[in-house]
Amino acid sequence: MDYKATLFLPETPFPMKAGLPEREPQLLARWEGLNLYRRLREASRDREPFVLHDGPPYANGHLHIGTALNKILKDVINRSQQMLGKDANYVPGWDCHGLPIEWKIEERYRAAGQDKDQVPIVRFRRECRDFAAEWIDIQREEFKRLGVVGDWEHPYSTMSFDAEAQIVREIGKFLMNGGLYKGAKPVLWSVVERTALAEAEVEYHDHTSTSIDVRFEVASASLPALAGAAVVIWTTTPWTIPGNRAVAYGEDVDYAVIEVVESASGSACKAGDRLVVAESLVADFVARAGVVGHRVIARCKGRDLAGSVSRHPLHGQGFEFPVPLLPAEFVDVETGTGFVHIAPGHGADDWELGMRHGVPVPETVGPDGRFFDHVPLFAGRRVLTDDGKAGDADAAVIQALTGSGALLASARLVHSYPHSWRSKAPLIFRNTPQWFISMTTGGLRQLALAAIDATRFVPPSGQRRLRGMIETRPDWCVSRQRAWGVPITVFVKRATGEPLRDQKVLDRIADAVAAEGADAWFSSPPERFLAPEYDPADFEAVTDILDVWFDSGATHSFVLEQRPDLRWPASLYLEGTDQHRGWFHSSLLESCGTRGRAPYEAVLTHGFVLAEDGQKMSKSLGNVVAPQQVVDRLGADVLRLWVVGSDYSEDLRIGKDILKQHADVYRRLRNTLRFLLGNLAGFDPSERVPATEMPELERWVLHRLWMLDRDLRAACDGFEFHRFFAELHSFCAVDLSAFYFDVRKDSLYCDPRGAPTRRAARTVLDLLFDHLTAWLAPFLCFTAEEAWLARNPGADESVHLRLFPDVPESWRDDALAEHWDTVRTLRRVVTGALEVERAAKRIGSSLQASPLIYLPVDSPFRQATAGVDLAELFITSGAAFTDAPAPPDAFSLPDVPGVAVEVAPAPGSKCQRCWKVLEEVGRRRDHPDICQRCADAVERHLAAAE
Repeated sequence: MDYKATLFLPETPFPMKAGLPEREPQLLARWEGLNLYRRLREASRDREPFVLHDGPPYANGHLHIGTALNKILKDVINRSQQMLGKDANYVPGWDCHGLPIEWKIEERYRAAGQDKDQVPIVRFRRECRDFAAEWIDIQREEFKRLGVVGDWEHPYSTMSFDAEAQIVREIGKFLMNGGLYKGAKPVLWSVVERTALAEAEVEYHDHTSTSIDVRFEVASASLPALAGAAVVIWTTTPWTIPGNRAVAYGEDVDYAVIEVVESASGSACKAGDRLVVAESLVADFVARAGVVGHRVIARCKGRDLAGSVSRHPLHGQGFEFPVPLLPAEFVDVETGTGFVHIAPGHGADDWELGMRHGVPVPETVGPDGRFFDHVPLFAGRRVLTDDGKAGDADAAVIQALTGSGALLASARLVHSYPHSWRSKAPLIFRNTPQWFISMTTGGLRQLALAAIDATRFVPPSGQRRLRGMIETRPDWCVSRQRAWGVPITVFVKRATGEPLRDQKVLDRIADAVAAEGADAWFSSPPERFLAPEYDPADFEAVTDILDVWFDSGATHSFVLEQRPDLRWPASLYLEGTDQHRGWFHSSLLESCGTRGRAPYEAVLTHGFVLAEDGQKMSKSLGNVVAPQQVVDRLGADVLRLWVVGSDYSEDLRIGKDILKQHADVYRRLRNTLRFLLGNLAGFDPSERVPATEMPELERWVLHRLWMLDRDLRAACDGFEFHRFFAELHSFCAVDLSAFYFDVRKDSLYCDPRGAPTRRAARTVLDLLFDHLTAWLAPFLCFTAEEAWLARNPGADESVHLRLFPDVPESWRDDALAEHWDTVRTLRRVVTGALEVERAAKRIGSSLQASPLIYLPVDSPFRQATAGVDLAELFITSGAAFTDAPAPPDAFSLPDVPGVAVEVAPAPGSKCQRCWKVLEEVGRRRDHPDICQRCADAVERHLAAAE
């Protein structure tokens, strides 16, 4: 007889080979036809909202792996919150203004040999808008291909007319409350891009500079010992010396007045020179300056220098002004001389110190990096060239200092220096007229700090990082000298330079922008907004545009507040760690300045993506991993698995080997689903067995489900999935595939249809399928759907319309779990013994064996297995305990003392149906080649067939 027809072998259309690159687009089309996003909104209409506000990516290129990580993580969180029973409505968005897009359009003009500045501004802006719109469409399809669900038909963008109008209203609020002001202040300036840059647009790279030691002769001494002496400063920016107006000292620093006794040939220091430096830095200084002999003639504290005044080192050559010595907290004695030269137009600390003491702020360097014509000695000299290379200013200053006898030492120094993130060129600090938002008006700094304290940060370190930035940051420079963006819609009175603060005017501007876009500011005559109350001839319109971080920082106002299907504040903001100084930062200040609190309840940060070896990705190294290539080769679910399987609180790594590891994990998860589907073929709810009537092994599986459900909900609450996913993978690969499925295959395949153990096992498989497809749905959204539809093929079906199943508390059984931990430890020893026999080719299948286990009668292993079918547990044809002494060559494991195993061949004949080797095979004349259990199953099969 062909016994195969009497077995319950797995049957499922769910293939072992996933074919994700082909299958996933089919599921995307199905979701489109189902209108899954709208169905989710309808199903969750009255639920608690969960709003993850999308930090907008720039619409200027294909997605990179970091953007894919960000969007997948957002999708995982939204899907998991939705399945927890909330309304997780996700509205994606794009940041469309600013330098990256403007730079692309400028490149087109440069390539055509045209000057962008000769193009009408409205035409140029239209080209920027068209460029951004094109990339929004491209990126939208790339995001959808990753399985990200959201309102893709109605996303937001910072260049939509309603968004631009609201941005105008938001900056108008700062204008009206006095927070927006125009001032001259040193800002980081890109000579290449001709604009000020925000901190978030700045990168730090190694840069080679010339360091110099310069003497400033004391003109008016507060101490007799300073008479005839000179204080020595050290700087790495020689070109800032023409802008010097003060020297800073540390009040608690110990200074020494030294007299040069002997100097090396070529040294600018001569015997008898008196120089003042920090005492702890004297040795370093004299080595640099070529002083081979000196003596200390006086010592003093920094505070004793108060009131002293020096001369500029180029005194007599156009720099005839006093240079006061001023106390400053930022002076240290790590390097240099303990004195800092202060150029108020070229540094934030310098400017603040100068303002505090009434020191004038000169304008020395223009937007093109050249010294202005009014600067003595250096007019026209360049700090940087148009392409960001070093100009001739440093050399000219050093030559002038040498000629005046002020230069005491110079050297080349490699140090970290600010660069433009776009052009990669070095930046300079220069004093420029800019628009600022005050950190003190309206108590903005204190409001922001209080808001940080009221916000949940994941991980908690993000709170300290953002707080430290807000505590020390200067006023926010919000103006940019560019063309593509929302303009600073302010009129300035020509007579006074004061901005016009009139709500009626602001409302007219905002209404025009809402109807025509921000181009209305550039294309409309001033009287459109000023008349009839004001004479346009009395005012000048500001042409600067807003910092794009103000745009994105204001998104909460035109997305969360204006869409009725969302809410303000957001439940969560989620971006990379660099956004502590970017979007988290600007959103916090914008919202606190206009609404008094943060626009978010929680902030989650993830790390950056590195290459497999930990290096930064770069085309030159050939280690860039493009998400599109991963999706085309392995499928989006494998990329999603990489995201949730990684600890994204730190920097992540990706590469060929890492993706292969995750592809292997995916296959094990898929095989778990395939086993469940195959063994649930034909399952009928009438088969179900109550948990209280199940065998211990099935109740142990239910306890594990209870544990995993607890872990899942904790992971969703903590937005931390990698630990849960590792536990879920272990459950599928170890607890199920390598243990429970292995043990229960015999009952599932060979027991009669209605056998109690088989019914209990199928009931558990049904529960496992129900839970695993739901738990996997937020992570492996395509595969979970494919598995769900294999069993629930209805046209309106989707696993994503489900909630996470409620797990009964009654499934928890800690004592049973401890009991089965003991059982599985014993099984591990026996399995190890069987593997040794199989490797030695003394057995083929474990069913050919009957292990003998050496254990004392009172062993806890014996007690734990009381009532357990040992042969079924070990997947052998027999098994027995003995309390006889174990022979020396019996198998054992060092970590399980007191247990030894010998493997003997199972006595009897092989059952041709279940393949067990049993002595009962052949006892039934009607079924001479199968065992009694199988004979009963065959008889029932034949009877059912009749």
